[in-house]
Amino acid sequence: MSQIRDLSLAPSGENKIEWVRRNCPLLRSLEDEFRETRPFAGKRIALSIHLEAKTAYLCKVLAAGGAEMFVTGSNPLSTQDDVAAALVKAGLNVYAWYDSTPEEYHAHLKETLSHHANIIIDDGGDLVNLLHTELQDELPYVIGGCEETTTGIIRLTAMHREGKLRFPMVKVNNADCKHLFDNRYGTGQSVWDGITRTTNLIVAGKYVVVAGYGWCGKGVAMRAKGLGAKVIVTEVNPIRAIEAVMDGFSVMPMREAAKLGDFFVTVTGCSGVITEADMLEMKEGAVLSNAGHFDVEIDMKRLREISLETREMRHNIKGYTLPNGRHIYVIAEGRLVNLAASDGHPAEIMDMSFAIQALSAKYLVENEGKLTDLLIDVPREVDLEVASRKLRFLGVSIDHLTPAQIAYLSTSTV
Repeated sequence: MSQIRDLSLAPSGENKIEWVRRNCPLLRSLEDEFRETRPFAGKRIALSIHLEAKTAYLCKVLAAGGAEMFVTGSNPLSTQDDVAAALVKAGLNVYAWYDSTPEEYHAHLKETLSHHANIIIDDGGDLVNLLHTELQDELPYVIGGCEETTTGIIRLTAMHREGKLRFPMVKVNNADCKHLFDNRYGTGQSVWDGITRTTNLIVAGKYVVVAGYGWCGKGVAMRAKGLGAKVIVTEVNPIRAIEAVMDGFSVMPMREAAKLGDFFVTVTGCSGVITEADMLEMKEGAVLSNAGHFDVEIDMKRLREISLETREMRHNIKGYTLPNGRHIYVIAEGRLVNLAASDGHPAEIMDMSFAIQALSAKYLVENEGKLTDLLIDVPREVDLEVASRKLRFLGVSIDHLTPAQIAYLSTSTV
């Protein structure tokens, strides 16, 4: 039996999902195909992704392919109760509600995995971790899974290196049609949507400090520049640091950037990126936010310990009075700002990411028992097919290699 807040909220969630459906032509085409071919007939899929309308539509697409869906959210503050209700009304099994306690969140994850799932679709690695620790009795039912995020792949790589991973996982995040667009353009837009919507402050003319210059950091910095900000990048990778310099951004250590920043956005996938010492260097009114998967990039625990006073300033903004008398503000408790304080990535971007997810899950079913590697790249033909379909839906045509060109590229003779 599903565990949600309020089934009566379903009409609002249905409207949100319908808006997504109208703006996701790739997923619509897959829904039609899956309804005919039923690739997931007889299969159970456990899914943990931020539970908002785009995720809900992915769930409905998989269900159209015959899957019995067991769904939860991957972050307590990103679950939308009306969307959860809409999925339950549509006949899916959902275990999630907004602002769940850590205990409730954990219980929802466990319930999602307690139905002999064959395919795991994960966002950050919580489902996979639970299967390998508390719910090992469920492992024999699992064919394989898909991981949506950089953070999740970091965790999977560590498990594989330590010899702990027990079933194959497709690295969805590493697909070109995922990270080149979702991480860069999706994160870039949705982060600033969350910050500006929540703070109602101007970005132009201010210093924005972006911690991390991976694909997500590139997008955040690019959009900040477009809004008129003076952008500072902090990095630990010298190659990415050079790239940021050549992209026109200032690069310096966080301790120096802390003195200048008006807005801070962490996008590293690591912990302890903004520390107590950094916070004590910040100027009056600095606004902190995190766009990495887990709420460990800003040291919130230490901030709460040293603060003289804590005050709710606006919805999703908490103010902290530091021992030096200055005030800094944190959006969404240091959780994912673009989902906890906004609606996440644009629908057209997630159309590609979730098409990759759906086709990767189909690939796992089609190759059940045949996969020998435990960490699997998205097949190149899947990436190219998603890109080709997306171009068609955008009304864009491109050139194609002639037979002579193909022959030229496949020979060593000039």
